Amino acid sequence: MLIAPSLLSCDFSVFRDEIIRVDNAGADIMHLDVMDGHFVPNLTFGAPVIKKLRSATKKPFDVHLMISEPHRYIGDFAAAGADIISFHTECDSDIDETLKLIEEKGVKPALAIKPGTAPEVVLPYLDRLYMVLVMTVEPGFGGQSFMPDMMAKVEFLRKEIKARGLSTLIEVDGGIAKDTIATAAKAGVDICVAGTAVFGAPDAKEAIDELRALCE
Repeated sequence: MLIAPSLLSCDFSVFRDEIIRVDNAGADIMHLDVMDGHFVPNLTFGAPVIKKLRSATKKPFDVHLMISEPHRYIGDFAAAGADIISFHTECDSDIDETLKLIEEKGVKPALAIKPGTAPEVVLPYLDRLYMVLVMTVEPGFGGQSFMPDMMAKVEFLRKEIKARGLSTLIEVDGGIAKDTIATAAKAGVDICVAGTAVFGAPDAKEAIDELRALCE
């Protein structure tokens, strides 16, 4: 299991230091949530901030766009250093065209789905995706409770990925903690985004190590 600390839960006053801290603690991926206050009822940060943070670590930047028109900003986030860009199937941008923009920039493309969205929506694009992000909470704010019924989507996608002989990864985001990560692992998740479970712990390394151990 790969652990991707959600920087949404870090101390923004020392943003760069927080990335370095969880990098040293053994994080596999840095998960960065971009929110526009329109697609979701919250605002976070944009490409200029990510660009400034990029040199803090060599770990992949997993940029999750929770914005209405992601196609307008793909170039900005690619230039800022995103390694993976995920955007929502429920957005206003054309999915095919937005994926093309990501591909053209040499960034790994991913699609995200909200809890109320059926996983079938990603199937026409599955062969092109590096990753599918299944939200296990309603996007917009950290600290929400894990929705175990979302694991049916993971199982559905895992079966389809296997049937097609693909290497597409499945990521989940929302409510991942010591009491939920084993459920995600059993369903076939490859990457778990963890916010409070890492940044709210007294020792980030111990927290990450324990989360991984619970998946074995």
